[in-house]
Amino acid sequence: MSLSGMAVMLKASTSSAVQQQWCHRTRDQCQYGFTSVSERKCRKRYLLLHVRAISGKLDLDFSDPTWKQKYQEDWDRRFSLPHITDIYDLEPRTTTFSLKKNRTPLGDGDVSSTDMRNGYVNKDDRALLKVIKYASPNSAGAECIDPDCSWVEHWVHRAGPRKEIYYEPEEVKAAIVTCGGLCPGLNDVIRQIVFTLETYGVKNIVGIPFGYRGFFEKGLKEMPLSRDVVENINLSGGSFLGVSRGGAQTSEIVDSIQARRIDMLFVIGGNGSHAGANAIHEECRKRKLKVSVVAVPKTIDNDILFMDKTFGFDTAVEEAQRAINSAYIEARSAYHGIGLVKLMGRSSGFIAMHASLSSGQIDICLIPEVSFTLDGEHGVLQHLEHLLNTKGFCVICVAEGAGQDLLQKSNATDASGNVILSDFGVHMQQKVKKHFKDIGVPADLKYIDPTYMVRACRANASDAILCTVLGQNAVHGAFAGFSGITSGVCNTHYVYLPIPEVITAPKHVNPNSRMWHRCLTSTGQPDFH
Repeated sequence: MSLSGMAVMLKASTSSAVQQQWCHRTRDQCQYGFTSVSERKCRKRYLLLHVRAISGKLDLDFSDPTWKQKYQEDWDRRFSLPHITDIYDLEPRTTTFSLKKNRTPLGDGDVSSTDMRNGYVNKDDRALLKVIKYASPNSAGAECIDPDCSWVEHWVHRAGPRKEIYYEPEEVKAAIVTCGGLCPGLNDVIRQIVFTLETYGVKNIVGIPFGYRGFFEKGLKEMPLSRDVVENINLSGGSFLGVSRGGAQTSEIVDSIQARRIDMLFVIGGNGSHAGANAIHEECRKRKLKVSVVAVPKTIDNDILFMDKTFGFDTAVEEAQRAINSAYIEARSAYHGIGLVKLMGRSSGFIAMHASLSSGQIDICLIPEVSFTLDGEHGVLQHLEHLLNTKGFCVICVAEGAGQDLLQKSNATDASGNVILSDFGVHMQQKVKKHFKDIGVPADLKYIDPTYMVRACRANASDAILCTVLGQNAVHGAFAGFSGITSGVCNTHYVYLPIPEVITAPKHVNPNSRMWHRCLTSTGQPDFH
């Protein structure tokens, strides 16, 4: 199967609507791996006498007193990390990653203090994914497993350098590839991967140009990378290696990996690119190749499961402020002014929600996860009339994937298999203009779409730090012998997650979450139903 085909399957599997309450079908499948009771039963309240759930292939019956133990065992199985010793009988060697040469010895330099200063992570270290114990499924933002909202611990592998590694650095050839669209911070991640590889002692580092295309397109040659080459690439946006969507057959790419004698492949990309990385990992295992495939999650939309935040998101929210501020000035300066800003967010409204919260200037925020109507007594247009009558102006923020149910659907897809969305921003612009013209009320609307300006800029300080850590941890994970994993931040801790678990579906804004409630409080908007 081709990588683009896998992306189509990934998108097709995530089309179910977002529900509220604990019996949230999409969320349960994504975060807990099981399907809860039907939506119809959900609406009758959450308190059920008999509930069954599916966790992976495990059939859980909550009336069974051992269900929690079974669930925990299934979780541990799903979140165990693939390792090259699964297919090779290898003995580890002492790590070559050491910062001791950069440190001033303390005391008599005993071994225990040296180990502490070097900061190695024990292979059995785990991080807790969730820390809130919800008292009730009705609590705002509750994500419960069973109707009683039982506390179940979700442990995932902690990221960082290990004392033992499974590669000889001088023999390693490492490759880096950036896939999908642009995102602030790509160059920061590339730079840190190169720096960390060199710290281990790797001399042969290459960049694959223009995404997965660089593995098979004639005329595209791998780029030698070193500290001198990448030293200052973080000072500009975009990708030093170039990006592209789609890809060849997985077998073609692995053929190229074999021919190039690549030992470590670092894939920087979003959900579709992760699906491709996992397919490459599986094919390498099938061929019994000693290759570590490690991903770094890149999505400006912040829509990758389990992760607190993905790099580029903070920068996108910060840059969105410029567009929102311009819309605000335009709207306030005009008679019956309306500022309309469209921000990125195909299936998740995190950028729109956080930009609305941080700006404090938004009156209406529309995101894909929350349905709304434009017309009618409780529609968006009616509320716009109210705002012009009371405030004299208003500012609207919409995510690109909002309101797709109100538009004619397109069956077209891009090279990555993403459905090409209808432009809701333009649709909203036309609807607002027509509405106020029909009722004879003057309205001066200014429409701003900063999409490509937001994603092409340099990473801000917060994202630069995140990129630094994710890039370093990706290299640590590869040298530790892991493959088919991604490097992320969960519950403020840096962790490794198996790729199949994070590509089940995109992460969504929970309409019952405290953050969305905070956004509604800030905007003052009603329910548009």
